[in-house]
Amino acid sequence: MKILIIAPSWVGDMVMSQALYITLKQQHPNALIDVMAPAWCKPILERMPQVNKAIEMPIGHGQFNLKGRYQLGKSLREENYSHAIIMPNSAKSALIPLFAKIPHRTGWKGETRYGLLNDIRTNKKQFGLVVERYCSLAYPKAMMTNSSAIPHIPYPKLSVEPEAQANAIQRLGLNPERPVIGMCPGAEFGPAKRWPDEYFSEVAKHLIEQGYQVWLFGSQKDQTVTDSIRGRLSEEQQEHCFNLAGETSLIEAVDLLAGCQTVISNDSGLMHVAAAVGSQVVAIFGSTSPDYTPPLSDKVEVVHTDIECRPCFKRECPYGHLKCLKELMPKQVLKAIDQLQKSA
Repeated sequence: MKILIIAPSWVGDMVMSQALYITLKQQHPNALIDVMAPAWCKPILERMPQVNKAIEMPIGHGQFNLKGRYQLGKSLREENYSHAIIMPNSAKSALIPLFAKIPHRTGWKGETRYGLLNDIRTNKKQFGLVVERYCSLAYPKAMMTNSSAIPHIPYPKLSVEPEAQANAIQRLGLNPERPVIGMCPGAEFGPAKRWPDEYFSEVAKHLIEQGYQVWLFGSQKDQTVTDSIRGRLSEEQQEHCFNLAGETSLIEAVDLLAGCQTVISNDSGLMHVAAAVGSQVVAIFGSTSPDYTPPLSDKVEVVHTDIECRPCFKRECPYGHLKCLKELMPKQVLKAIDQLQKSA
């Protein structure tokens, strides 16, 4: 069996997709699994031992480019794939396996993909968690009536490279003497998923006074947020708070998150990375819900408010008050950290 996976494009979804690859290898140990994904995903896929080869998707996210998709599919015919699994819901994502003449093409109905897929699944609402929807595609259609029919959902587990981790620590001038708390205060989705900067700062102050150090993670886009968090600390406290936003590659962040005792994160891609490398995770949910995309680990504490309008799944608060985040106080996050430490 040789399988082509058309993978999702977001960091969190890419990490969760490993559950599908693990399931496929459990069922078919000798199967070869190739994954087509954007170039930035390749380092992540290389940390998934189930993946045989990562194939770069040269067509930009959202671009149709029918000619480019035909040429790419045609170039894959010589690979002789027996199966394709298309994880995104768009019609265009199903074109390349069709043009590659892969005989068995599985995916959710999505954008009315009749004809593009010949193993089309239509009961997505019976699978609440995203990871359930992913894993169900590894099983025969007749068997997958609902989520309870899935025998087992494995947790993603990214490989960590100690040498690469040590090199990143040295390059960034980090001091590994104090135990590390990671913080991921950004959220690509929008402000309705971002816990207030001042609350992150308050937690950081408390933890530094307890003898921890804090590593702030994120992309260049998150630097304003991480600067704000660190800037609220005293000069003495700042000596134990390292702003890594925009200073690391994604794969360096993977290795460094594995060096954190606990990671405090908004509902973001880095939350899923932290869970997949074995860190304890305090997951903060604002407008979104852990009933859909929870961090997949046994070492997790989820915190959220229970106000009437949450979850709304909006990028920005429809009412302008952000109560789902502002009423989630730092003491709740500190309590979650204590609970994780006690259960470790």
